Amino acid sequence: MDEQAPRRYGRGLFLATVAGGLSSLVWGRPVWGHVSSAIGGAEQLIPLVPNGWRIYTVAATMPTFDRTTWRLEVSGLVDQPLTLDYDALRALPRTTEVRDFHCVTGWSVPNVRWTGVRLTDLFERVRPQARAGGVQFTSAEIPYVDSLTLKQASLHDVLLAYEMDGKPLPREHGAPVRLVMPEMYGYKSVKWVSRIELVPQATDGYWEVLGYDRDAWVGRSNGL
Repeated sequence: MDEQAPRRYGRGLFLATVAGGLSSLVWGRPVWGHVSSAIGGAEQLIPLVPNGWRIYTVAATMPTFDRTTWRLEVSGLVDQPLTLDYDALRALPRTTEVRDFHCVTGWSVPNVRWTGVRLTDLFERVRPQARAGGVQFTSAEIPYVDSLTLKQASLHDVLLAYEMDGKPLPREHGAPVRLVMPEMYGYKSVKWVSRIELVPQATDGYWEVLGYDRDAWVGRSNGL
């Protein structure tokens, strides 16, 4: 990507630009590419909509998952940095919760069944240092990155999910593992997570740079 100051676009412009296409669910890549270029980003809508989902990407292709080589790195301001392969991740204490999923563009999917590892259980293993005030999540979908405060990431229902509705997480939903932050809009639930880093404080992620709220509480951000 060119190293230049990003243009900022609020939620209103984004929704006004794509409202017709998203609601009808008939937009293909050529049309979305035109819209994307108009707003200055690389966002795309993949026309894959099972059970009410809309699948967004910011790269030309979705990341792939190779179980033999995939690793999740947990590092930064921690006493015990950790690198997990897929089997080691699944061997950690697991939990299942059923929560509604809300997108900031206005659609929702009710009663999604997520299974995975609570972030608090992961934090117990790596032991965040006193200077750690934020948690940064890096996606294998370059350049997607986002962060939460350590307090937000430590809420009891925040998961690293590797199953969805009783099956391994599909590629389009972030396989092999994604963040699930039920209290916030979906752009905070980073897909294809490859690295988790404890940092001094939360910072702007991919969508925040484009004008979205850093604290994306459902019903209380971006004008809702």
